[in-house]
Order: sequence, then structure tokens, then C-alpha cells
Amino acid sequence: MKQTLKQIIPPPLWTFSRDTYDAIRRIPQLPDAYFHPWRRESIRRLGELKNVHKGKRGFIIGNGPSLKQTDLGKLRNEITFCMNRFYLAFPELGFSATYLCITNDLVVEQFVNDINALTLPKFIAWHSHRHFSTQLPMAKLPTFIYTSYTGQGFTRDVRGRVWEGATVTNLALQLAFHMGVEKAILIGVDHNFASKGEANKTVVSEGDDQNHFMPNYFGKGVKWQLPDLDTSEIGYTFAREAYRKAGREVVDATVGGKLTIFSKVDYNSLF
Repeated sequence: MKQTLKQIIPPPLWTFSRDTYDAIRRIPQLPDAYFHPWRRESIRRLGELKNVHKGKRGFIIGNGPSLKQTDLGKLRNEITFCMNRFYLAFPELGFSATYLCITNDLVVEQFVNDINALTLPKFIAWHSHRHFSTQLPMAKLPTFIYTSYTGQGFTRDVRGRVWEGATVTNLALQLAFHMGVEKAILIGVDHNFASKGEANKTVVSEGDDQNHFMPNYFGKGVKWQLPDLDTSEIGYTFAREAYRKAGREVVDATVGGKLTIFSKVDYNSLF
């Protein structure tokens, strides 16, 4: 029914109606999103991180198969934003990323114990806070970002609402901007999936994962959502322009990546 309506209604009207509905639906969530103790602590932490990496470069690590062709060892002393289950690579790397970002509720729901065991700073969408125990000390909780699926745009200060842009990579780009990163470098953002189907549809993996850099990333029996590459590109375009207007830049060093929004650079040339 939703897809049929989307085909009938003109795109601008569809977007307006969807965003209006989402805004109304978010109204009951607003008090907690800004005044819940966990969010108040998160806002405080985010305030301390404002421009903490001003003028520096940061690598935003996707999880595409191209990472198998990327020498990640070069990142040991770099500022790095990883996403979702990239932490599976930490033992082999011998070091962890600087930060972890997750917006997808299915990832948190299925792997919250893994997430709790990680010691690096973690940025998790507020809508997934229910998966974390109220018994956890505040210091052990992740930093919660108030995100939404609609209300397109690029947020320069992530203490407020952040548009997810259909991919956690867009959250990472906004976090990096908030922290003052001058040059954000994408790697492993292949923007190409072997699995095809309706955007955002929840599916269950039937075997080894062909869409990510490790076969057990979303292995057999794991629930995950098919990508929405078109909406992701809208978010990337917002990011490109926001960085550009601020005198900063986003470049794409993904090996063989299909994304065309950002200028391409050779990964090895960066070191």
C-alpha cells in the first residue's frame, strides 16, 4: 500500500506529508529526547567534544568488501570513526577505532552485549536506548544521539536532532563535523550491495555475508535491513555542501567504490 501511494503522489507532496507525519509522531518523544538523564549526560559529553579535532583529518570507515583490499594497519594512529560491527576486525588489527557509530535498531537489539563490552566511545541512536540496562553505570552507557528518519538536512552541532540519511555513514559525517574534522576521508563505503530488494526491508541472512568485509558480519540468522542508496546519496550531498561551505572537505578513498558524490583520492597516497 505504501509503495502504491508513493507512486501516485507527487514526490514533493509525498516528502512533505511523510515529514509532517513524522514530526507529529515525534512530539511525545521530545521531552525524553532532551531531558532524560541519559540524554542530558549525552548532550554534556557532546558539548565537550565540540571542535575537539579542529583542523585535523579523520577517517570514516564503512564496512564494504573493499576493506579486504585496504591496508587498515595504516590507520593505527589516525582519528577513525567506525560503524556497526566493524569492531569484529579489532582483534586482527591489533587496535580499535577511535569512535563507534550505530543508528540501526536491529544492530543494537541483536548485538547489545558486544556493544557493552567495547571500551571505545560509542554513539548510538536514542531510539535504541531501550536495549540498554538501567543497571549500567552512567559512565558505561554510550552517548545517545537524537536521530530521525525524516527531516532532511545536515546538522553541524549534534547535540540537537540529527537526520540519519538512511545510513550510519551520514551520522559519522555529522559527528566528524561537530568535532571539527577538517578533512573527512571515506573508506569501505562501497555503495554497492550484492543483496537487492525494497529499500529498508528487513531480511534474515541465510549464510555468509557477501555485502560486508567479513562473512560473519551479518551471518546466518541475523536480521538486517536492505540499503536505501538513493536517500543515502541525498544525505551525502548535504554533507558535501556543508563541509564545502565551512572550508572543509569530504573525499572518498574507497577502493573501487561506486559512490560518485565526493572527490576520489587514492588511499595509499594519503600516507
